Amino acid sequence: MKKILGIFGLLVVVFVFTAMNSENFLSAYNMQNTFRWIGLFGVIGVGVAMVIITGGIDLSIGSVIGLVGSLLALFLAKGYSPWVMVPALLVGSAGIGLFHGLLITKVRLQPFVVTLCSLLFLRGIGRYATADQSVGFGQGFDILGTLAHGSIPLGGFSLPVPFISMLIVALIAGFLLQFTIYGRYLFALGRNEEAARYSGINTDRVTIGAYVFCSLCAGFSGIVFALDLNTVQPAGMGEFYELYAIAAAVLGGCSLRGGEGSIIGVVIGTAVIIVLKNAINILNLPSQLEFAIIGAVLLAGVIVDELVKRMVARKRAEVAG
Repeated sequence: MKKILGIFGLLVVVFVFTAMNSENFLSAYNMQNTFRWIGLFGVIGVGVAMVIITGGIDLSIGSVIGLVGSLLALFLAKGYSPWVMVPALLVGSAGIGLFHGLLITKVRLQPFVVTLCSLLFLRGIGRYATADQSVGFGQGFDILGTLAHGSIPLGGFSLPVPFISMLIVALIAGFLLQFTIYGRYLFALGRNEEAARYSGINTDRVTIGAYVFCSLCAGFSGIVFALDLNTVQPAGMGEFYELYAIAAAVLGGCSLRGGEGSIIGVVIGTAVIIVLKNAINILNLPSQLEFAIIGAVLLAGVIVDELVKRMVARKRAEVAG
């Protein structure tokens, strides 16, 4: 809870600072756009959080997004039904996660190596399938397009559909973590895999489930990102998105050592990153410094969190002594 309060405080500081220095920041258009981007990136943040809690990592998220988005645009441009392609691509995305999980649990390969190789392989497949050319959707996909551009009116403000999608995914993940045996197993696996195995937990099944969920989230995001862009560039779509997702999860309280994390923290972490990106643009800061500014703020947030954690631990030790 303290970690969540800390990252929420960082979000408030960035939000208030930007609002005080820009009249357009609090406009309905900008807020709706910010919520939409939080939704788009929040889904992959929630997905990778499940993997990080197990003590693993998934570097292939951006390439899964690029591959799924490229194939969706390619097949829809050729006249295939979206009601066939969308489920097929989601199943394929889950299959990628299953493949990752099997290599990690059965072949005993390191998650970093497996997903790094997948990052390169999937990006190459996407570029080959489209001949490395941009692919557009054309007309006739208005219903499907609501996943990216739709909104629900709430008085003078419209809540974007991508944000609602993220809330649904976050609720599902949060329920799994907090109210199911699988969630308890997930945390136990992250804290001590060997102890979890000796206690009778099927650690292989738990790990595979986490990677399937992560890739499924990435596949869904690939569909929504592609619809948002309307024209997909296979070489660039989804590039570095895995870093945003991992940063949001870590900033939101997920430990890379595993066994720790919360979904609400990941959502707030995503909001911090998106508000920072928006602040850089709306305050007319040099766009070349975007990654540097975000990286510096994230590092500062993690350092402060770690220092606070040590101070609390020291005080507890003094009280106990």
